[in-house]
Amino acid sequence: MKGKKIDFHISNWIKMAILLNIYDMAVVAGSYFLALWIRFDCVFSRIPEQYLNPFMQYYLIHVAVSIGIFWAFKLYRAIWRFASYVELFRVVMASFISGVVNLVLMRALAGRMPITYYILGLAFQTFFMIAARFGYRFARLLYMKRHVDDGAPRVMIIGAGAAGQMLLRDMIEAKEISARPVCLIDDDKNTWGREIEGVTVVGGRNEILASVEKYKIDKIYLAIPSATPEQKRDLLNICSATDCELMQLPGMYQLANGEVTVEAMKKVSIEDLLGRPPIKPDLTDVFAFLNGKVVMVTGGGGSIGSELCRQIAAHEPKQLIILDIYENNAYDIQLELKEKYPDLNLVTLIASVRDSRRIFDVFKTYRPEVVYHAAAHKHVPLMETSPCEAIKNNAIGTYKTAYAAMIHGCRRFVLISTDKAVNPTNIMGASKRLCEMIIQSFDAMIKAGRAGSMPQLFTHEGMENADKDGTGSVYRQIKTEFVAVRFGNVLGSNGSVVPIFRKQIEKGGPITVTHPDIIRYFMTIPEAVSLVLLAGTNAKGGEIFVLDMGSPVKIDTLARNLIRLSGYVPDVDIKIEYTGLRPGEKLYEEKLMAEEGIQKTENDLIYIGKPIPFDTEKFLASLEQLMLSAYSNKADIRERVEKMVSTYHPEDAGEKAKIA
Repeated sequence: MKGKKIDFHISNWIKMAILLNIYDMAVVAGSYFLALWIRFDCVFSRIPEQYLNPFMQYYLIHVAVSIGIFWAFKLYRAIWRFASYVELFRVVMASFISGVVNLVLMRALAGRMPITYYILGLAFQTFFMIAARFGYRFARLLYMKRHVDDGAPRVMIIGAGAAGQMLLRDMIEAKEISARPVCLIDDDKNTWGREIEGVTVVGGRNEILASVEKYKIDKIYLAIPSATPEQKRDLLNICSATDCELMQLPGMYQLANGEVTVEAMKKVSIEDLLGRPPIKPDLTDVFAFLNGKVVMVTGGGGSIGSELCRQIAAHEPKQLIILDIYENNAYDIQLELKEKYPDLNLVTLIASVRDSRRIFDVFKTYRPEVVYHAAAHKHVPLMETSPCEAIKNNAIGTYKTAYAAMIHGCRRFVLISTDKAVNPTNIMGASKRLCEMIIQSFDAMIKAGRAGSMPQLFTHEGMENADKDGTGSVYRQIKTEFVAVRFGNVLGSNGSVVPIFRKQIEKGGPITVTHPDIIRYFMTIPEAVSLVLLAGTNAKGGEIFVLDMGSPVKIDTLARNLIRLSGYVPDVDIKIEYTGLRPGEKLYEEKLMAEEGIQKTENDLIYIGKPIPFDTEKFLASLEQLMLSAYSNKADIRERVEKMVSTYHPEDAGEKAKIA
């Protein structure tokens, strides 16, 4: 087109291929001439014409055929700075076939040539081809050994397998040598004492600590992508006892794609030290259950609620409703989902679950078929100082939302509960146990055909009264299934210890731990939410699902590992202070009450706790009085809760702290 410049830019690899072509032409012709010259004592005049003339007549044909063979073996498409035994094999085979072709060609067209002509010619050709292609790597290795910056970080690589070798090669051949590999660690005894790219395998994992000190290691790279989470945890726990920065490959796909480079390494996260496989349940049933349905998430802007929204949005619901009292969080997840799922029918509502009129109006307008109830006050110490708020928001808010769901045709109501509801010593845990009992009460009354006997709780004139005509017809087709899912702490959630510890480290410390022996169960947010969705999908109604959280983690150990992962030394660079158990806090959390049994499900990570029997009618009768007491801010609210939740013992936390 007129006025448009034509780009004659040639890629670097094409330039390199052209140069190698020219070089190989010279090598093919020169190698066999050199062989002929050496055969006759390195004197050109002594070469008989019966040998020289055929060579001069047919060498161009040999060169042309050889170059075609080299192209067929892809010798001009390889990245020679990363050349390995595969490329070496290709060069040798291509050169050998070229030699065989020359032998056949000369025998057919020119007759007999000296045997040394073929042998030496092939040897010279192969040598010069290999030298040109692998010489850069050898030169780079020598350069690194002589010119590496003495101030560059000294690196230990754990893993002398394929990933470790690729990583080591990338470090050696980097244009800017900013890190120096000085030793390798591998548990395979056959590798001990041997070298890879000039770097020695000094031993197995038992040599990590000694080698860090001996070789003055600054960084440790974990290059075993096939290691199980338990194996990785054991290695990282050893490494975290050093002051070195820890890096690792994210997964096997880097090895499969040939992307094992320093740039592909990521910092070891605290999640890597949990020591269990990442939970990746099959969500096929979840997709079938949520696809095409109207789904609502209360508390949808929180850490758990927002992740619920993300995963639900990926399962193509008919409509997703985010409901939250805090507009900033709701707005953030709204923007995120609109950008990622532009075709999603998304509704974001600001509302409080404590406002029964607003909740009734939301359910009447949108008619959600599935509700995930994540709205709750969760901060234990804050709720201890504001116990009535825990009851208003958690217990009464859950009741009002569940009642609205029941009346307006919701198919399934899933309560997000917590392990703090087990034998609670704090009002937050007790309020969540009340939530579980509320869910069990709804399920029991619906199955008994007595949904109309459920009291409708409100603290104002009941404009939203469900049975407006007084006939009770609204209660006759109730089919809502109520379930609860109980799990422990989630890493990275609002108010969890890890973000708090990170902020304290950024400020230079100290890190505050309540007690040196305090332990907690941990799970990542996506893991917990995936299991919540799966449990809620397979529910029959009335269950309290318990998620397998793995082994408990000592918070003190968690804090120390996080300090090390941040590049500091515990108690030296960052101090750890023990502040004592806070009001209502326990040394340990339980997943099931002593009185509960446990029942397996088809999923090994999800169990069902057998609910503790309680008098449903007595409980429901007490609930209205509890609501009035909470809204009146009665000082004896804990005593009232203790009468309703038999496992709630608020004095236990203080007693356990004294014993410890």
